[in-house]
Amino acid sequence: MSPVIQEPAGIFITLEGGEGSGKTTQARRLCDWLTAQGRHVLHTREPGGTLLAERLRSLLLDRSAETIAPETEAWLILAARRQHVDHVIKPALQQGMIVVCDRFSDSTMAYQGYGRGLDLRTLRTMNKWATGKLAPHLTLLFDVPVRLGLSRRRGQRSSQNRLDREATQFHEKVRAGFQTLAKQEPRRMVVLDASLPLESVQRNVTTVITRWLNARRRQPRQR
Repeated sequence: MSPVIQEPAGIFITLEGGEGSGKTTQARRLCDWLTAQGRHVLHTREPGGTLLAERLRSLLLDRSAETIAPETEAWLILAARRQHVDHVIKPALQQGMIVVCDRFSDSTMAYQGYGRGLDLRTLRTMNKWATGKLAPHLTLLFDVPVRLGLSRRRGQRSSQNRLDREATQFHEKVRAGFQTLAKQEPRRMVVLDASLPLESVQRNVTTVITRWLNARRRQPRQR
């Protein structure tokens, strides 16, 4: 008789989107809302989440003059992800927490795959290795027209990073990549209109999360 593979007890929710989509603000608000509902929540981000991963994040987003090769960029992100999964995400899920993560694997596919042009099949294989095949239960994709997103970022000069300097064409590829990923996995990825006012987006987020949690509660437990 083959052994039963037990999934982590918690819930893994990721938020994705291009620059200026507002996902970071919505991630923070979602965590506050879930906490107010009596849920045990961990709010984290990528690249980052651990001391080493945050250092790698600084290297990746630094606006230095040195160009980072797409392959180097991908390897640094995946290295940070492995640390993040092992030291933060998996332990929290095993404790039964809801983990809300600002970016995860889909960003790698969208930015380094569709945006940079790296081989998608290779990236998927490398990501499975980096995550130990851990995948989100639910992903919220905050979709916004590129020009609107970049105009929002230009209004936040103190927080601009290396990616904000990329050409509009790059960001269009990233957005198209996210949309393609959402079409490939419609049951996991929910697309939200991030061009709406912040409060409207937040209401849509809580509506989606409430319905999803209720549906999950009604599902029979796997043994």
